[in-house]
Amino acid sequence: MFVNGATASVPYFTIVLRKGYGLGAMAMAAGNYHASTFTVSWPTGEFGGMGLEGAVRLAYRRELAAISDPAAREAEFRRHVAESYERGKAISTASVLEIDDVIDPAETRNWILRGLNSIAPRPPRAGKKRTQIEPW
Repeated sequence: MFVNGATASVPYFTIVLRKGYGLGAMAMAAGNYHASTFTVSWPTGEFGGMGLEGAVRLAYRRELAAISDPAAREAEFRRHVAESYERGKAISTASVLEIDDVIDPAETRNWILRGLNSIAPRPPRAGKKRTQIEPW
């Protein structure tokens, strides 16, 4: 998927609706979030190197194992998960330049149309003429 995305000759846009985790998200975004013409997210988008709960289990494995009380361990785990979700929100990701913008879902069609219209036209095939794509 990385090679196919990186060598695509068609306009490539990335719109994250919910979860953009790990290499799967990167592959879907043509190899990285900067490869496509634009990368935007709905406000519901989440980003991370992997699923956030699994990342907390790995990153804080020793710290959590050192807590003997199961209720306290679970509370500490939930605290770290909440912090990860806060950092992984689309608006947080956009603030560090990983994605171009966080958009209202109702604006998705306009983003796609503007993206298509921003691409330089290919030379027309014999007997064919390219036209601008009009919004609905």
